[in-house]
Amino acid sequence: METFMISNKVSSSFSYSHTTKITATNKFHITKISIPKLPNRLNYLNNYTLATSHVKNNDPYNNNNNNNSIPFNRSTSNSKEVIKLHMIMEIISDRLEMHKNIGIQRDNWNHLLLSSINMMTLSAASMIGLASVSSSGVESPLLALKVSSTILYMASTGLLLLMNKVQPSQLAEEQRNAVRFFKQLQGEFKTRLVLGNVTEFDVDEAMEKVLALDKAFPLPLLGSMIEKFPQNVKPAIWWPQRKQKYKGQNGKLKNNNGWDLRLEEEMKKIVMVLKKKDMGKKLKLSEFFLKLNKILAVSGPILTCLAAVGSVFLGSVNSTWPVMLAIICGGLASVVNTIEHGGQVGMVFEFYRGASGFFKLMEETIEVNLNEDDFLKREDGELFEIKLALQLGRSVSELRQFSDFLPSLDDDDACEEFASKLF
Repeated sequence: METFMISNKVSSSFSYSHTTKITATNKFHITKISIPKLPNRLNYLNNYTLATSHVKNNDPYNNNNNNNSIPFNRSTSNSKEVIKLHMIMEIISDRLEMHKNIGIQRDNWNHLLLSSINMMTLSAASMIGLASVSSSGVESPLLALKVSSTILYMASTGLLLLMNKVQPSQLAEEQRNAVRFFKQLQGEFKTRLVLGNVTEFDVDEAMEKVLALDKAFPLPLLGSMIEKFPQNVKPAIWWPQRKQKYKGQNGKLKNNNGWDLRLEEEMKKIVMVLKKKDMGKKLKLSEFFLKLNKILAVSGPILTCLAAVGSVFLGSVNSTWPVMLAIICGGLASVVNTIEHGGQVGMVFEFYRGASGFFKLMEETIEVNLNEDDFLKREDGELFEIKLALQLGRSVSELRQFSDFLPSLDDDDACEEFASKLF
């Protein structure tokens, strides 16, 4: 009987646990979790293999080319000449940053030195005025003001001599011109790369132009600085000297690379006006500002020296001339210094010298094309006329009307108008 009861309890407990387990399992619902799909490693390796093989096939430095029918030194977009031109463009980018940074630095020199020298000069003049007012029998304040003003005047003289020697405003203008010409050269090389067909002659010409710019606009001050007060004013030269090959002939010019007799006559008249009017006027202006700069550069230190002399004799002479000499010369020195360096007379001289160089470059470019006997070696006549017109600030029609207005090449007074409308 007990055995039967135990078996019934066990069976009932087992059935209860079984039903409970079934019920519990029926209550659970499995939810799907969205997991991002990882890239197939095999596809990634295949893509990487294809990409690297494509780079190796297009690499100009890879000599292991299975197709021996195409040599390495072919005239394509990845030839040696293109690589050299890209390398030169990287050097030009570095030159741009160097000239830009040094130009900013030298412009800061001009402002800082101008402010410092004027402050020292005016402070010394103020000390002389205070000393003359408070010189009633007390020697110590008078001596202190006298010595301080003399030191300031002498320091101003030394700084003025240094500033007038290097001309910071002119140095800054030289670096700005260098940045502009290097950017122009960089744009020219980019155009050549886009057009293609880069030759060894183009690479050599690019190197000559870069070296000519380095020579025309040196970076250091000592040893290679451009003379700020030359004896003779000449146009600025920043391009390599051109070699004239052959003298042109006046034959039948029809469909010869865009050149004809009308265009040749037009170019000759433009060269005549550039020589006699534009370049001559800019050289005269540069000579005027050079003379003005020389006068100001000499006057400033002389005035500060005279002011220092008046400061030395202050209180030693029973007269008012030391005070008047020190104060008046100190004030005049500040005015002269402000006109010279605040007005940036050296920069104006460099600007007109560079403008005359611009016209000199145009003149040489036209003459080289006119003196070239082979018309196919000249620049395209139509494109050359458009470029020349834009450089002169004119349209093509205006340039033709201007050349038609010039009746004779021998008459010096045939034209009163300048060829360029820019300068």
